[in-house]
Amino acid sequence: MKIDIFCTGGTIDKIYFDAKSDYQVGEPKVGRILEAYNLNIDFEVHSVLKKDSLEMTDQDRQQLKDAISSCSNDLILVTHGTDTMPETADVLKDLTDKTIVMFGAMEPAMYKTSDAEFNAGCAVGAVQSLPKGVYIAMSGRIFEAGKVKKNVEKGIFEIKE
Repeated sequence: MKIDIFCTGGTIDKIYFDAKSDYQVGEPKVGRILEAYNLNIDFEVHSVLKKDSLEMTDQDRQQLKDAISSCSNDLILVTHGTDTMPETADVLKDLTDKTIVMFGAMEPAMYKTSDAEFNAGCAVGAVQSLPKGVYIAMSGRIFEAGKVKKNVEKGIFEIKE
């Protein structure tokens, strides 16, 4: 079994620059996260973008969709910033020949208190278990694309009503 992981940036990959007193999106962290657990899966990481999700454009979303479409594998993970993850999931919904699970983190993966490792683990389990479609693995839940929103005040993802 192989899982292809497409990375777009977002908080999960942010690093802090002391001299600049700001965060910037760095290299994908998901490979390091998964390698630390000696998993019995094969995976390949593809860096598509290095952007905060608030800066993502329709063209960026199409670039991600094209990259996933051209992948021969049908088990796909996508790391993504949390602010616009639901919007990107909606763009990917018509890729019905794959199981796509998106995840990210509320804090950078480099932080001990980050939810990055937990969300990565949930996403790995979900992509192997779910039928073809597009999903988001956040806040300890799996949501279908189009039926999820980020609750900024609570810092969680929840069902969109």
